[in-house]
Amino acid sequence: MAEANKGPLDGLRVIEMAGIGPAPFCAMLLADLGADVLRIERPDAAGRGVRLPPRLDLLQRNKRSVALDLKSSAGQAAMDELVGRADVLLEGFRPGVMEKLGLAPDRCLARNPRLVYGRMTGWGQDGPLAPTAGHDLNYLALAGILHGIGQADGPPTIPYNVVGDFGGGALYLALGVLAGVLEARRSGLGQVVDAAIVDGVASLLSLELALRAAGGSATGRGRGLLNGGAPSYNVYETLDGRYLSVAPLEDRFYAELLQRLGPQAAGLPARDDPAAWPALQEGLARIFRSRTQAEWCARFEGSDACVAPVLDIDQSMAHPHNVARQTYVRADGIEQASPAPRFSRTPATLRRGPPQPGADTVQALLDWGLAAAQVAALAQGAAPRGDSERGDHERGDPERGDPNRVDPERGDPERGNPERGDPERGDPERGNPERGNPERGDPKRGGSALGDSERGDAGAGAGRSSS
Repeated sequence: MAEANKGPLDGLRVIEMAGIGPAPFCAMLLADLGADVLRIERPDAAGRGVRLPPRLDLLQRNKRSVALDLKSSAGQAAMDELVGRADVLLEGFRPGVMEKLGLAPDRCLARNPRLVYGRMTGWGQDGPLAPTAGHDLNYLALAGILHGIGQADGPPTIPYNVVGDFGGGALYLALGVLAGVLEARRSGLGQVVDAAIVDGVASLLSLELALRAAGGSATGRGRGLLNGGAPSYNVYETLDGRYLSVAPLEDRFYAELLQRLGPQAAGLPARDDPAAWPALQEGLARIFRSRTQAEWCARFEGSDACVAPVLDIDQSMAHPHNVARQTYVRADGIEQASPAPRFSRTPATLRRGPPQPGADTVQALLDWGLAAAQVAALAQGAAPRGDSERGDHERGDPERGDPNRVDPERGDPERGNPERGDPERGDPERGNPERGNPERGDPKRGGSALGDSERGDAGAGAGRSSS
């Protein structure tokens, strides 16, 4: 991935405290849009979650990784300097963990009054459940949304964690910190953004709450207008065992659906009476089971009947619409989603792949203005411990090179010196520590993490979710 236009957030400096789930995803969104995100890792890069080889951990793309020992005075001093230079700090630990690390909001804001301090949890910074563990599923359950997902008279259906972790969590954190940055530029003062997944999910329910107040939404699974109760907003099986999403809510779109269905639709009951919905749904189900998914897609091609095939991820990547828009791209050998949303003048780009933990310690700290001597001393003690089979980042591996044992005055042979090669890809003769080993994860080198009781990550009972 080559450096190019850095996007609309170019120049925004963000510190991300390494964790899992929504906070790293929020940081990825900001990095995709051009922010300079430094992910602060522990020197031992302890495992905190589902193990992924670092080069495959897409939530870390477009970021740089810095290893700091925050239990040491040198590490704390460096962190203080980074805080003083940052626009945003993101953390996703349970309440109290940052305070134990000496990075409480009041201390950071005293160091940098303009800092926007984003806190991502499941339950929030206060309330009876604030100190307890939880995951995406728990937050959906307590917010009232899980109850409404699934078939009528069946148990709640477990959705992907995109609803809570990433929808109600990461996106609200991103919105909050960017709003905080705009306000700080006007007032000169930063603030704390308390982003709780349970709050964000409740906010996502606003339309449903409006329908409920108007008497237009039946309670219970599979009984409401938008959760499976309406025949014209549902999923139907086709002849080949695949599925179609059918959603012509508006009258004109529903009329086109009926027209495209042909003579088979003649005997269907009217949809205006909810009492007739079960019979209408059964009639539509019978019609859709008469043809394959591909046959129905051909029939509805180019129409406004609001019909689309239910695709798995591989099928979605190959669909002509997604191919035309490059919704998914292949970068560094990995299929991934393109940065979103799209910008006309300052487009977001994939500038770099996920880094090896600590791989950018030297260059990133120098870029943020720390003194060369201080950086060199930190690099000696903060380089992540290596794996003898993959190269040792603490002692240096002559076959791979050690990005944290360089002379800062001469440049970084792995990340590249502007006069010596590619700043992104390193020297192909010496190996690229950012690429990792796709065949095996190394918890000491930093896969994504299951919880860490010392750091308060979700897998060990943090008050937020894992992905």
